[in-house]
Amino acid sequence: MNNSNFRPLLMSLLLLVGVAAPVAAIAQAPISNIGSGSTDERFAQLERISNAHSQLLTQLQQQLADSQRDIDMLRGQIQENQYQLNQVVERQRNIYQQLDSLNGGNSAPTTDEASTGGNVPSTSDTSTSSSSTGDEKADYNAAIDIVLNSKDYDKAIVALNNFIKSYPKSSYQSNAQFWLGQMYYLKGNKDQAASTFAIVVKNYPKSQKASEAFYKIGLIMQEKGQKDNAKAIYQQVVKQYPNSAGAKLAQKQLAAL
Repeated sequence: MNNSNFRPLLMSLLLLVGVAAPVAAIAQAPISNIGSGSTDERFAQLERISNAHSQLLTQLQQQLADSQRDIDMLRGQIQENQYQLNQVVERQRNIYQQLDSLNGGNSAPTTDEASTGGNVPSTSDTSTSSSSTGDEKADYNAAIDIVLNSKDYDKAIVALNNFIKSYPKSSYQSNAQFWLGQMYYLKGNKDQAASTFAIVVKNYPKSQKASEAFYKIGLIMQEKGQKDNAKAIYQQVVKQYPNSAGAKLAQKQLAAL
């Protein structure tokens, strides 16, 4: 390669990789002046050019090695992120499979409670009879009155079940299901309680009681020694219902695990 072609090629390489250091070295021995001066001077000039060229190649090789290392690090991070994402997806799949198994695939109506359903059940002085009167609000209040003011869990369970069956599309369904699960839990029937809480989570996910019902499922699993499942549920409650009552309870349990 003659001198007139070598210099533009070398400068292009310098611009391509952003290496500025060798330019000064090459400038010290301009190629156009190689033919002038003594033999020793010409050899010295060629040696400087050769050294600058070697330095450039070394820097290029180092940059390539650094780039390859960065690529390897990025590839490792991508693989780690993919693994973590797969773990999250698998955890969520397991949770919802557990919910399905808890409620036996029960497909209760999916109407969410209206805002008037509230988070705290009303306690009007209505009849506490477990039979339906045809008045949805009165029957709900009667059932909740038993829940709050009586230790008769069996009677409360009968009243809540009657309400749930009598008013399948009621805006109070999610509340009634939650309190039914709570009655089963207080009676010590934890499997039935978990199944009932699962109905709230699965069929009324936007209900004001959904986060607490989800938390209760985790609590039951923890009490049964299934700490890994409980932890996964607590984490899901915090993620799915941030700043909710259930999320705050779940965070306390996570801190204690």
